[in-house]
Amino acid sequence: MKALALRDLENMFLPCLRNCVNMAELKRIHANVVKHGLTQSSFLLTKLVMICDRNGEPEYAGLLYKTAAEPNVFLCNAVMKSYARHHLYVPAVAVFKVMLLKARDEAHAGPDEYTLPIVLKACAGLGSAELGREVHGFAWKVGLVSRVVVGNGMIDMYGKFGCMECARKVFDEMSDRDLVSWNAVVSGYLRAGSVATARQLFDEMDRKTVVSWTTMISGYVKTGRYDDAISVFHEMQMAGVQPDEICVVAVLTACAQVGAFEFGKWVRTFADKSGFLEKTFIANAFIEMYSKCGSINEACRVFNQMRSRDVISWSTMIGGLANHGKAREAIELFNEMKRSNVEPNGITFLGLISACSHAGLTDEGLMYIESMTKEYRVEPTIEHYGCIVDILGRAGRFDRALSLIEKMPMQSDSKIWGSLLSSCRSYCNLEVAVTAMQHLIELEPDDTGNYVLLSNIFARLGKWEEVSKLRRFIRSKSMKKTPGCSLVEVDNVVEEFVSGDDSKPFSKEIFWLLELLSSHQGEEDDSNEGLNLCEDDTSLMVS
Repeated sequence: MKALALRDLENMFLPCLRNCVNMAELKRIHANVVKHGLTQSSFLLTKLVMICDRNGEPEYAGLLYKTAAEPNVFLCNAVMKSYARHHLYVPAVAVFKVMLLKARDEAHAGPDEYTLPIVLKACAGLGSAELGREVHGFAWKVGLVSRVVVGNGMIDMYGKFGCMECARKVFDEMSDRDLVSWNAVVSGYLRAGSVATARQLFDEMDRKTVVSWTTMISGYVKTGRYDDAISVFHEMQMAGVQPDEICVVAVLTACAQVGAFEFGKWVRTFADKSGFLEKTFIANAFIEMYSKCGSINEACRVFNQMRSRDVISWSTMIGGLANHGKAREAIELFNEMKRSNVEPNGITFLGLISACSHAGLTDEGLMYIESMTKEYRVEPTIEHYGCIVDILGRAGRFDRALSLIEKMPMQSDSKIWGSLLSSCRSYCNLEVAVTAMQHLIELEPDDTGNYVLLSNIFARLGKWEEVSKLRRFIRSKSMKKTPGCSLVEVDNVVEEFVSGDDSKPFSKEIFWLLELLSSHQGEEDDSNEGLNLCEDDTSLMVS
């Protein structure tokens, strides 16, 4: 009778718990739970913890858990899940350890098959492979290793550790597998860079959901195989699987990288019909795609039609304007961003300073780097310093550029010295060029482009003996230039052409046409004794 009375009291709270949507209501319900003396009801506490989790309040969930003297496995799982979902992995593991200690007493139930995936996720989040292996051993000991959800958790954990040998062993030994098992092992191989193995497993799957396709597409994007990502998206369409938002963002990233503008427009039509464009992060992806594909006007159109914009929206649009040489428009957009009370971040300033660099707005660029730290307390990265060095170099202010490099809080990289060397060519500043080259030889000794830049400066100054020495040095080191590459989109298919590659269909016809076009060009100026010293041409270095 007492148990029945307790159940009736608990059921009394169910309607209000189902309708509870915020923490204010939850706290009122919690107060009534305390008033009715139900603070030891694991059933009610579990429901309250789940609501806390939905509202992003794992700390309050933890306080509810601690009020229970004898929490059952459902309450423990609920609070662990809330901790893990919000990246509070240490307290999640602590709850698991308490469960293990209490499980020594036969009166207490130990962890179940739904506990272990949560703690395995916490182990992965902590980066503790040793703890993960201990949990794996515990699963063997208590006979839970054969459960599908436990196996899936182990595959995911080992995949995040990069231990695909262990993940594959778990996968191969599973008597039952579901889609999560297959997706987890494919994702693990992609994360480890084993794209061929991931694709082989992907092709072996009997059934693929949108998650399966998105995993493969995202994996190709992360490994830089953008053509393959678009190809898999085509296969997905032919299989009749509708893409979700994450899949659309992944394929848009691929389109942006290879310049697949027409295909991106098709994705835009699909996203519009599906209502995806109302999502801010989807619109952000379209802004980036249009900007990188050269259609800044379409990017502006998407930006202007957005109902709500976050800092990524503003930063992406500012960066797009900067890359298209629209410095004044980028600055005006930044001012509008400030008027909209959106706090800029490091990416915002990177686009803004880059715009100043392209337009030669030296004073404006220096002003923004100063306001970045003083007004917004955003610490500059090496990319920001690189833009400022480029601005100063383009303005011929080499002393200040060198002083800035010396005062940088991090080690300078090859991009900074390469930018400075490039600026020296415009001003024929041999002294600073030699200094930059000394650092570049240490950082990237086999990059022929740097030697070309230096030889151009020597040639402009009429120092032909030094040019000859550089050529002999390149030959002695057997340096090779990286072949040029072009991407062309035809009928929604992106074709890649690499210099010297004659494996494409109709290569002979293409080369013949190029020779015909070349024959119509005027004779090149041979005033430099036949040497081609263009900044982007490395042929003289490997002849």
